[in-house]
Amino acid sequence: MAQRIKMGFRQLLTYKSAVLGIMIIAFLVATSIYAVVTIPYEEAVKLWRAGEEVLLDNPRNAQPSWINYFVGGKLPETIILDTRKGGLGVRKAIVPGEKISLARIELSFDYHYDDFPSEMNLFFYAKYNASSPYVSISWTKPEGQSIKLKEITVKTTDRYYISIDEKLAENLRSYLNEKVGGEITHEMPPHVALFAVEDESVLKPETVKPMKGKYKMTIEATFFEKDVDIDAKLVVYGKVYGIAGTDHLRRDLMVALLWGAPIAISFGILASVSITMLQMIIAAVSSWYGGLADLILQKITEFNMILPFLPILMMIAVFYKINIWVLLIVVVMLSIFGYGVKTYRAMFLQVKELPYIEAAQAYGAGNLRIIFRYMIPKVLPTIIPSLVISVSSFVFLEAALAILGLGDPMAPTWGKVINDAYDNGALFKGYFYWVLEPSFLLVLTALGFALLGFALDRIFNPRLREM
Repeated sequence: MAQRIKMGFRQLLTYKSAVLGIMIIAFLVATSIYAVVTIPYEEAVKLWRAGEEVLLDNPRNAQPSWINYFVGGKLPETIILDTRKGGLGVRKAIVPGEKISLARIELSFDYHYDDFPSEMNLFFYAKYNASSPYVSISWTKPEGQSIKLKEITVKTTDRYYISIDEKLAENLRSYLNEKVGGEITHEMPPHVALFAVEDESVLKPETVKPMKGKYKMTIEATFFEKDVDIDAKLVVYGKVYGIAGTDHLRRDLMVALLWGAPIAISFGILASVSITMLQMIIAAVSSWYGGLADLILQKITEFNMILPFLPILMMIAVFYKINIWVLLIVVVMLSIFGYGVKTYRAMFLQVKELPYIEAAQAYGAGNLRIIFRYMIPKVLPTIIPSLVISVSSFVFLEAALAILGLGDPMAPTWGKVINDAYDNGALFKGYFYWVLEPSFLLVLTALGFALLGFALDRIFNPRLREM
């Protein structure tokens, strides 16, 4: 048997489809290893289950960065300026005093994109004893126009959500109306008005465009006690992010796309191998012993075959909210008495009549030795192709349950990404990448195992073997 399998795998290299399938599977395996090594599972789950509060530096519903190669203009990337980290464009000065201390922070950056940011947020980190600092925030555009945004009293950790400040939006609209001598009738959030070119193009939503150049945010803080400090972080959210983009909770989809590979492959392979081997053992025992054992095993198989597999699995998932590995065990338990038992039994009924089985009986081989040493190895090569092909079926099964909301809620899987996209109307809102990326990986996985499995079938199946 070993020699036959070895010769069979050598023939794979003569099939282009098999080579392509092996390359796809190798890519998925390499991706799985990379995911496991670079992002441990606990960290991946933590990143995936993290709330929006933890991921506030990421843009919401941002497309992949590579989309810039296919659009007419250059979509903005996220800009983060933080006085705690310093860097280019960050300046901070504190002037201590007896009773009143002053602080001045300047956050400047170049904006050279062809579209507006998606949001703007300002975060404060203040250190004081009793009296909260009083902060004045202003904005300077590339042509020198200075706009006062807000005056607030900040706490130890505070946030100013610029994009949803309705009063600021009204003030900016009035400022632009006066500047261009017209009336802006369309909705213009602050993060658009602050970057808009100050000409008549702002009057229509289809013509308004961003002003390119150097922008500066100035924060002037007044403290009313000694030993004080303040830091600020400005986040100008872009519309593209990373290789895979982000979702509605600002999560990097790359985490789920990477970890979806080892989860999908391990689930598919373990389910396929376990079910195939168990079905083969049941079929071999049934055909060899015959009589009452054969009758009982076949009746159990026939009863199991009429049960609705998917509804039962869905019911279990709904009531118990099982994790992915318990789900794997349930799938195996529901499948071991499946159609394969009938197919393999037919093969073993022919094998048990072969002369070398009679010879094994003649020199005193036991029943279990005959089953595991002579019968199963004889049939195993013809089972390998269907085993490989069925991997993709179980990959799709896990994804389908996740898409229906019945998968492991903690695991970052491809099906879970599609489920989130469906729940949040990704296609309706134009976030095609959110659905296409995991769907492409699912199809790629199925294609890889299908190409390899069909090639193996042509090698090991005598009726399909080419002359």
